[in-house]
This record gives sequence, C-alpha cells and structure tokens, in this order.
Amino acid sequence: MKTIHKLVLKAYLGPMVLTFFIVMFVLMMNFVWRYIDELVGKGLSAGIIIELMSYAMANMIPMGLPLSMLLAAIMTMGNLGENYELLAMKSAGMSLVQITKPLIIVVSIVAVGSFFISNNLVPYSNKKMFSIIYDIRQQKQTLEFQDGLFFNGIDNMSIRVSHQDPETHLLTDVLIYDNRAANGNMNTIVADSGYIRLSDDKKYLLVTLYHGQTYEQTRNSQWFTKSALRHHTFDLQKQVIPMDGFAMGRSDADMFSNAQTKNIHELQHDIDSLEIRVNDATTTSYEPLLKEQIFVRDNTVLPVPDSLKIDKSHFRDLLATDSIPALSTRDKEKIWNQARTLAKNSRNMFAFDESTAKEALNQLYRSKIEWHRKISLPVSILIFFLIGAPLGAIIRRGGLGLPVVVSVIFFVIYYVISLTGEKMAKEGTWDAIYGMWISTFILTPIAIYLTYKATNDSALLDTDWYAGKFKALKEKIESWLSPWIAKLKNTIKFKKRNKRNG
Repeated sequence: MKTIHKLVLKAYLGPMVLTFFIVMFVLMMNFVWRYIDELVGKGLSAGIIIELMSYAMANMIPMGLPLSMLLAAIMTMGNLGENYELLAMKSAGMSLVQITKPLIIVVSIVAVGSFFISNNLVPYSNKKMFSIIYDIRQQKQTLEFQDGLFFNGIDNMSIRVSHQDPETHLLTDVLIYDNRAANGNMNTIVADSGYIRLSDDKKYLLVTLYHGQTYEQTRNSQWFTKSALRHHTFDLQKQVIPMDGFAMGRSDADMFSNAQTKNIHELQHDIDSLEIRVNDATTTSYEPLLKEQIFVRDNTVLPVPDSLKIDKSHFRDLLATDSIPALSTRDKEKIWNQARTLAKNSRNMFAFDESTAKEALNQLYRSKIEWHRKISLPVSILIFFLIGAPLGAIIRRGGLGLPVVVSVIFFVIYYVISLTGEKMAKEGTWDAIYGMWISTFILTPIAIYLTYKATNDSALLDTDWYAGKFKALKEKIESWLSPWIAKLKNTIKFKKRNKRNG
C-alpha cells in the first residue's frame, strides 16, 4: 500500500468511527424518548434496560451506517482539501478515484458486512426487542404510595396512606379496600400504621399492619335487602397475598415472528407461499360462491365467467307478481326468506374470503419490502459514500460544521423519499422494487454528477467562483446596455431642451 493511501485511510477511519457512534447516539435518544413512558416506574433492573438498548442499537445499524458513511466521507475529503493535501495529491498526477481507492475498498467491505447485519443480526434483535417491550408493557408499576392518594395498581384493591416515612418506609393511617373475594364479600381494613411491600421475587404482597380494625361486608344474592357486617379489631395482622404482573416475565421470542424478524431465505419462502395463497383466495372465490351458495340445487350452472352473464334482475319480480299462480302467498314468502338467507350467507362467505385475501396481500407486501430492504442497504451505503467523497473534495471544509449540514440535508431527502416509496409499496400502489429502490434511483445520478465535477476540479460550491461569475455577468449586461442607456439619456436631454426653447 502506498504512503498516500495509508494517509487517506488513516484520515478516514477516525471520522468514520466517530460519526457512527454520534449517529447511533442520536438514534438511541430518539428510541429512549419514544419508550420513556413505558420504562419508568416499572422497577426494571439495569440488565433488562441494557439488554433492550443493545437490541435497539443493533436494529438501528442499517439506518446509521449510510449517514455515518456520508458524513465521514465529507469530513475526510473536506479536511484534505482544506489543508491543501488533496491539491498536492492531484498535483502529483493522482486522480480522485486513485486517491479514494482504499476508501472504496473499506466502504465496500462495510457494505457487504451490512448485508449480513441486516440479514442475520437485525431480525434476531427485532425478535428479542419486541419480546422485551411486550414483557415490559405487561408488567405493572411498582408500589409507590403518595400521601393522601389511593394506589390502584393492584387488581381489586385500593390502598391509601396518610404518610410514608422515606427512610423506614413506615406507613401511617392505612386504609385498604379489598374486593378480591370470589363470593363478592368486601373487606375494609383501617390501621394506625404498618408496612406494605413486595417480596424479593415480586410474586407476593407482604402486608404487616398494627392496631387496626377490619370490616367485612357479606354479600349474597339478597345483599341489597339483607347484608351482614362483621367487625373485629387487631393489634398485629400479617397477610401474604399472591400477586401477578409485578415480576418481569420473559416471553418466548418466537411468538413475535413477522416480516421484520426473518432473514432473506425465510422471506423468500414466505413470498412464494403468500403469492400462492393470494392467487387461490382471489381466483377461487366466485365459483364456490355460485355453486355452493346461490345455485346450490342447480346442476346446470356454468363455469364462473359464463355464470356471471346470467340476468337475475327479474328474480324479485317473479315472486312479487302473479307470474306463478300455483304458489300461495305463504309459499312465496318462504321462498323469499330462503333466498334472502342464502344471499346473506353468500355475502358473509365472500366477505370472509375477501378479508383473508387482503390480509395475505398485506403480508406479501411487507415481506417483499423487507426482502428489498436487505438488498438495498449495501447499495445505499456505496451511494452515500460516492456522494460524500466528491462533495467533500468540492466544498473543501472539514470539521463538524458545514459537513454536518450537507449530510443532514442529503439524508433527509433520502429518508423522505424512502418513506414515501415504502408507504406506496405497503399500500400496493407501487411494486416493492420501485418503492424500496426509488431513493437509490434518484441519488445515483447525483453521485455520478458530483464525482464528475470533483474529478474535473469543479467549483460547484465555491462562493468566490459564483461571485466572480455574477460580477462578470453583471459587467457584460452593463456593457450591452450602456449604448442604449446613453441614447436614452441623450433623448431625454434633447426633449428637455426643446421644451425650454418652445
């Protein structure tokens, strides 16, 4: 490897790692703010939170890699251009492609690795992340008593305390409404003080009360007119109440299987199966509808295309008029009710087939989208590098100022186009190949144009170049208009002179 290539590679690896972690940090903050309400107040251990964050970070790698490649390329080439190192390399006879050759190799390796990340790591991380989020949502909040307010976090129980000591956790003036009895009896407990906490495994509620009274209202089928009330006092009362939902349960991750949790081979298998399912659901609905529901006793029904040509507009008139005098009014009503029942059954069956086909079609669209997403990610990384490297050579500015602004602009354009195409593909308006690749189709000509401009030392983003061009254009316009302006001034002076002499 040449010394220049080592210099360029060393200048690129630092910003690449730095920008990747910056982008991942920003994306992680977005994830935290999205699920912050579901994470707080559950008493989650640090291990659960770290595990969730790790899976979420792995899920965000496909989004963070293209942006980090773009920003690192702009920063690296901008730094080289700002320090005149890029100019020295070009003066030595090296083209932009030769200068960036080691970077292209590194980015190509990263692009290939991103495919395996998207195909293997991301589906596994999504499955685990969905499982943990579901378990967190199912978990109840921890016991947090506020002075003078009822705590209703336990099913069929309400607890109010006047004060809780922050150090000893002693509760004073405790009031408990207990409706857990299966026979409908309600217990009311009033105590001067006590302790209420969860066991270490969070499976039991440990209640210890001092100096209180218990009121038990007996309810039966005649509780509205006849009800009994029992009352007794106590100096010490201990209860161990089984609790559900406070302990962090772990669900099987395989329960959360969808298009986002499958690799490309599984997606291809699902696509083939769903296409057969959709075709069967959409092409075999009409013939069973006619033969098994509408014309169940008619053996002369033709295949579906010819059956649809039968004119059924006079069926109602046939029963409503006296065209069949042999039938009585009761028989006509009976036939009409049977026909209406068969029509309702046919409509329900067709609606079920339609909903089944629509669900299969939605799954097919999502599977195709995920399949193309895994293929388009490595290409998008290469495209972003081919945009960032020539752009940095053109603007010749390093650091995190202008490169960040330019990178964000390009990434926002890419993200908006990608979301629009994905939405169209999910709705079936566009094919998945167009919806998932439209951003690549749009950005590829831009990458080629910027590479051409940077290779030819274009001053595309040089403000001094634009100022010089504007000044030259202004002088040219003034030189072209000066004879006409002089002639117009002479005409005005001549008219003024004639007006004074006249």
